[in-house]
Amino acid sequence: MDKNIKVFIAGHRGLVGSAIKKEFEAQGYTNIITRLHSELDLTDLKAVEDFFKTEKPDWVILAAAKVGGIYGNSHYPVDFMLENLKIQNNIIETSYKNNVKKLLFLGSSCIYPKDAPQPMKEEYLLSSYLEKTNEPYALAKICGIKLCNAFNKQYGTNYISVMPCNMYGLNDNYHPQNAHALPMLIRRFNEAKEAGLKEVVVWGTGTPKREFMFAGDLATAVVYLIENKSAEEIGEFVNVGYGSDVSILELAQIIKKVVGYEGKIVLDKTKPDGTMQKLMDVSKMNAFGWRAKISLEEGLKLTYEDFKNNKEIRLN
Repeated sequence: MDKNIKVFIAGHRGLVGSAIKKEFEAQGYTNIITRLHSELDLTDLKAVEDFFKTEKPDWVILAAAKVGGIYGNSHYPVDFMLENLKIQNNIIETSYKNNVKKLLFLGSSCIYPKDAPQPMKEEYLLSSYLEKTNEPYALAKICGIKLCNAFNKQYGTNYISVMPCNMYGLNDNYHPQNAHALPMLIRRFNEAKEAGLKEVVVWGTGTPKREFMFAGDLATAVVYLIENKSAEEIGEFVNVGYGSDVSILELAQIIKKVVGYEGKIVLDKTKPDGTMQKLMDVSKMNAFGWRAKISLEEGLKLTYEDFKNNKEIRLN
């Protein structure tokens, strides 16, 4: 493998993108291309075209996205759909025009129907209705999968789509309204501990189950796939997950322990639960020879240390 190959990581400062960049560097890659949003607006087609014409990357990792939880998707559906569509379309089309050898598109487990059988197999895509609370984001990601496959079919490109489960880890987003459930809970428990509060409120019934994977594990999968697998081998897309799930209440209890909070957990059952279970079938990825390694408690300890050490940055 040529470690000097040009690799463009779109979204390198985010939770997933930063982990992927770190993994490429750990594997000895020396020609990694990145741009800050202030340097390159990925929703601006002309800017993306100019960048590709100048840099001519060999590989593209499409980890850039507008992300958020139930609140963000519910209150800003236009933003979540339109921004993600623009980013994806611009990068995928411009990659083709500039002869990118390989592209890896990162999606999300929210692409699956609300009532999909568990665990969710790749073939369940578009088999029923989506969960309304994250439909805008899910639709954009489904379009990304289909666009990659369309380019492969029509032009013989080598574009891979990867669907991870719920991610967490270093450089996560802890916004008080737009963060995902896990980082939101870390923030709440930490604030409650610092303020000496007697209880922490958790949205919903606590019964929905979610699969969580440390971003560093996903990064190893991304590098493995782009080095070793073709679009033909992977098919339409491949799930990448931890392989087991926990309830939201169990997650809250683990975070409570990791943070060292001694109060009680209160469930606000007036708030929405979202999909009741989202467990990925990772048998295809496991058959390729890859498995996640970092346990939830181990990953949460690493994540909380990152949160504490970079609190001013994380909370802005």
